[in-house]
Amino acid sequence: MPVPLRAALLALSLFLLPTAHAVPTLKAGVFEPPRQAPEFALRASDGGELSLARYRGKLVLLSFGFTHCAAVCPVTLATLAQARQSLGAQAAAVQVVFVTVDPERDDPARMKTYLAAFDPSFVGGAGRPETLAAMRKDYGIVATKVPMASGGYAVDHTSSIFLIDRDGKLRAMMPYGRDAKDYVHDLQLLLAP
Repeated sequence: MPVPLRAALLALSLFLLPTAHAVPTLKAGVFEPPRQAPEFALRASDGGELSLARYRGKLVLLSFGFTHCAAVCPVTLATLAQARQSLGAQAAAVQVVFVTVDPERDDPARMKTYLAAFDPSFVGGAGRPETLAAMRKDYGIVATKVPMASGGYAVDHTSSIFLIDRDGKLRAMMPYGRDAKDYVHDLQLLLAP
């Protein structure tokens, strides 16, 4: 077989091979395989009971923090608000849940006021210290009270955000400091049919 014909057949066979499409991947760290997120029952900032079951059918972005937080929590909540806004109509399928690591100062009313400054749809969770400690243990969250030189205290805590799918499964964990566009990317993948 002449070389030009052989080259043409090789090129044609490569063209006819099924093309492998790259599967989009999440930007957050993935739970593989996804597992059921631990359920919880807290007092919600909107006056109801806060649980994962309440949001079945929605994606939940679960964050831990406190209302006296000086930097990490406000940045995280502002980023999540921006991501939700960027989703447009899809935002209705996403619920941000912010659980306190400071039960001494954060009650549902304070959390409602605090969260409304970022996005009125955000729901906070508060409860008894032992209930919140058990939930943190279930999710592997560390929270340590740190005295401040000026008096009072802050709380050092895990700052990653859990992405929980519509069936209540842990799908990924986004580290602190990621852009809203990274959340939008991952949320759109998880919202896809």
